[in-house]
Amino acid sequence: MSHPTLQHSTNPSLRWITVLCLGLLLFAASARAEENVFRPEAGRFPPLEKAHAYRGELVFVDHANRRGSLRIESKGIFRFTSPSPFAMLPYGIVRHHGAPADLRDIPLGALLHVRAYLPPDPKTSAVPVLPVNNRTKTNHGGLGTAPAENHALLLEDEPSHCLREGLTWKLQEVEIKNHEGTITATREPKQGGNSKASEETLTFDAATCVWRGREHLRIEHLITEGIWPAEGKKALNGQSVLLGLTWKPTPGGVFTRFHVSDIWLDDEAMQNAAHHQIETHKAFVRTRWLPAWIDAVEYGKFGRATITATLFGGMDASLYADFKPGTAALMNGVENTLKHTEGGTAGPTQMAARGKLLDVIKTPGNVPLGSSGIQIRFETDLITEGMRPTRIVKIRPTSWPDLHLPREEYIGQGSIDERFPTPDIFPNY
Repeated sequence: MSHPTLQHSTNPSLRWITVLCLGLLLFAASARAEENVFRPEAGRFPPLEKAHAYRGELVFVDHANRRGSLRIESKGIFRFTSPSPFAMLPYGIVRHHGAPADLRDIPLGALLHVRAYLPPDPKTSAVPVLPVNNRTKTNHGGLGTAPAENHALLLEDEPSHCLREGLTWKLQEVEIKNHEGTITATREPKQGGNSKASEETLTFDAATCVWRGREHLRIEHLITEGIWPAEGKKALNGQSVLLGLTWKPTPGGVFTRFHVSDIWLDDEAMQNAAHHQIETHKAFVRTRWLPAWIDAVEYGKFGRATITATLFGGMDASLYADFKPGTAALMNGVENTLKHTEGGTAGPTQMAARGKLLDVIKTPGNVPLGSSGIQIRFETDLITEGMRPTRIVKIRPTSWPDLHLPREEYIGQGSIDERFPTPDIFPNY
């Protein structure tokens, strides 16, 4: 229906003024709506309570650009749900098996828990920018399966989530035939339990890995030992375990039923898995350098500068222990996907600023997720262009390896458009 003022006015000037006023009102309403929306700011770690939480199956990974896609759980039919893209924030943390990880460490199909925000800067987002209210819409399979909050602060698999939240899976009953079947279980607090926890039915098969201490078992070993029956049902009386979850197509018209990829029967088994992952990640960080952002720059003469930077969190403590006052170090600019810029064929070392650490300062009190709580002061005699407040850098002590990166892990000319692949590979939502 036409606006009455526009419909009845015969004065062209008045009509244009009315149109202009309506446009300004709509713009003001849009601006007010954007003001009420939270986006992470450069140079500040966002509060976890502002993040949108969801979980889904990892179906695609572009590890070099720290992004991928998840099939997000909803009340809809899981297999109908189209994958939704996500990108890690520069300080975003990935955890696998209760330990620090890179996206390349997590197998496709793993069920992941996500805490994410709207893109800090939509113009430089490595994934599609969606309407801010997109999680209130039904998209490709269910309500909220394509949230606009697709920049992750925390991405963690099931055992990592349970360890962080103090949860455990309590096995109630197993039903088995030919080394496969279902487990009925509840996920509840490890201390005190929860009588209100609802039971879930999960599938397993002969490929499910069972971990006990330092043993790697199969389902048939549990049967041979008489712990599980060869066929039929058996009560498990609330046995406390940690589970790795994934998803497989389920027969029988079940909308959503997750699959058990791993069972950790005791703390030693979980600690052993975490140790392997820690060592994997430590080796990775030492060859790719530790990320940080710049808090301040004190400029001297002839290219000299002292840089204050905050190291990002989520790493093993032994990596931070290598940052000591007096240590020789290198610092290089990176873009928001943590790709080194202007690495060239000689690697980032050639372009990095060289110098030494003057101070290593630990922040007192609570440290926000994403931060290590450690500030460094780095002195260099030749500062490079990318080292300005709020910009992202990577740092390595000279005791870490000096290696050449594979082509997909650096940007040759420092352009954010040089990404493999581009956002065009993703569907439009």
